[in-house]
Amino acid sequence: MELTLIYTIIGFGLAGYSVIANDSIQTLGTFIASKQKWFKWYTLASAASLVMIFAITWGWYSYDGDISYGRLTRIPFQEIQWYHAVAPGILLLLTRIGIPVSTTFLVLSAFASTVVLEKMLVKSIVGYGIAATVAYFCWIAVSKFINEKLDEVKGDKWIAFWRNSVWVSSGWLWWVWLSHDVANIAVYLPRQLDFSLLLIVITYFTVLLFYIFYIRGGSIQQVVLEKTGTRYARSATIINVIYAAVLFYFKELNDLPMSTTWVFVGLLCGRELAISTMNKDYKFKYVFPLIGKDFVKMIFGLSVSVAIVLAIHYFIIPRGLF
Repeated sequence: MELTLIYTIIGFGLAGYSVIANDSIQTLGTFIASKQKWFKWYTLASAASLVMIFAITWGWYSYDGDISYGRLTRIPFQEIQWYHAVAPGILLLLTRIGIPVSTTFLVLSAFASTVVLEKMLVKSIVGYGIAATVAYFCWIAVSKFINEKLDEVKGDKWIAFWRNSVWVSSGWLWWVWLSHDVANIAVYLPRQLDFSLLLIVITYFTVLLFYIFYIRGGSIQQVVLEKTGTRYARSATIINVIYAAVLFYFKELNDLPMSTTWVFVGLLCGRELAISTMNKDYKFKYVFPLIGKDFVKMIFGLSVSVAIVLAIHYFIIPRGLF
């Protein structure tokens, strides 16, 4: 077996696990938090897997065999080397200790040119700012009508409405998110997959999803649970809808990859600031440690990503260290 094939298998395997385990919590975290009390983990995993199968198959069908939804047009397929497999290994390590770093930067930095990486960074920064701003003003408006620190939904009709809304909004968000972040795994594969390879990819992703639901999201799920009211169906629905809308906007904007992690953390940042603004009992001194900790983790992940791309382009490749 050639080394490039070995590197491809290792890189794809590690990237698949790292992306599903790390980034999927952005979309499935509120779903798990709000539904695990009412449904078995395998029921939730089956629902998420069904949406994922449709999303990946639709991308494969609509983009002529490209499951990345065209997000890799600026990153041509490359022969996989050892350093491509190292990037998701680093991400896997960070995931295991609960750090919500950007998979897009950590994985794609090993493939992208410095110019593309710079554009990805700019788009992600803009995404963080827009998500935080939209979330802040949305939750200012929401806070005038409901208190998200308490689960105050009354009446069987409204309780049923919000619980069902979590299923619908989570499905939409999961689909939109996949259209962004599958690129972080598909970068290890040919840009046009045949049907047999598509089945292998779907099977592997399904196994990973069931494992993530079995461990209830793992340590990275704490990023979601520590935020205000994320266990409540109503709060989870509102988060899902706003996050999905922002991601859909950037999906339609252009085909450049971006960090959905930055958008997600920006959304939670704006939300927490809005809740603290409208709730006198929820002081800013409680908010800033939460949002500051997440921001520091993002910057740490970005620093690792930049170090990877600089090492590849200015040290490894020029010296022929393959």
